[in-house]
Amino acid sequence: MQGGEEAGASRRGVVTLPRVLHAEWTKLASLAATTWLVVGTVLAASSLAFGLGLFAGPGGAVTGTSLAASGSLLAQLGVLVLGVLVGAEEFSTGTSLTTFATVPRRVPVLAAQVLVTAAVALVTGSVALLASVLVTAGARRGAGLSWDVSDPETLRAAAGYVLFLTGAAVCGVGLGALLRRPAAALTTGVVLFVVVDQVLAANPGRVTDTVRALLPGSGTRLFADDTRLTALAAGPGPGPDLGAWGGGLVLGTWCVVLVLLAGYRLVRHDVT
Repeated sequence: MQGGEEAGASRRGVVTLPRVLHAEWTKLASLAATTWLVVGTVLAASSLAFGLGLFAGPGGAVTGTSLAASGSLLAQLGVLVLGVLVGAEEFSTGTSLTTFATVPRRVPVLAAQVLVTAAVALVTGSVALLASVLVTAGARRGAGLSWDVSDPETLRAAAGYVLFLTGAAVCGVGLGALLRRPAAALTTGVVLFVVVDQVLAANPGRVTDTVRALLPGSGTRLFADDTRLTALAAGPGPGPDLGAWGGGLVLGTWCVVLVLLAGYRLVRHDVT
């Protein structure tokens, strides 16, 4: 009888990925910052889309797809902050010592953080897109723009918008866990996703367009309309013609590399 009780206690103490997932989800859901980031991301993305919709008119360069996704700049910052906080917060507060004493193998913690952050970002991106579509409905009607989810281009852009934000959040986790300082990780993420991309976009050429296509911001091609994709492929110094899913592959590669680097540091170095 005593042996059975000891075996049961031992099984209850085994660290499994589902248990680590539950723990990481509990930590993320219990933070007030998580709710504020999700709500703020949705409001910021839809507000920007609404504001830009006020300037939309017949015959303009904007399309229904690009207008609905026009809040992506602020949305990506929101999910990037979320990912960085998940990846770096425990290191900055010192609670990482307790976490990794409980889960000595360490990698399951990082895997769980990636999964729960991706899930939150997926939901946030979906709600942000829906809100943006709703608030720009009047502008689209006035400008004669359509947004029909039965259209393959629109469906691809909608899925791409959500996938891009999910990828940005995962990159944030990787940067946070790798650099272990929220400010440093967030600054690096903003530079990679926004600053360098905008600088290169202002100086088009074969080299700059090629470098720009290989940055994580290339993932914005996932929700670019066909007109923009054609313009990117026929620029003054055209870089690689990645297309929509090629841009997504670049973003996915960044996610994998950053998470692997974070995992390597986690396994090979201390956790302070």
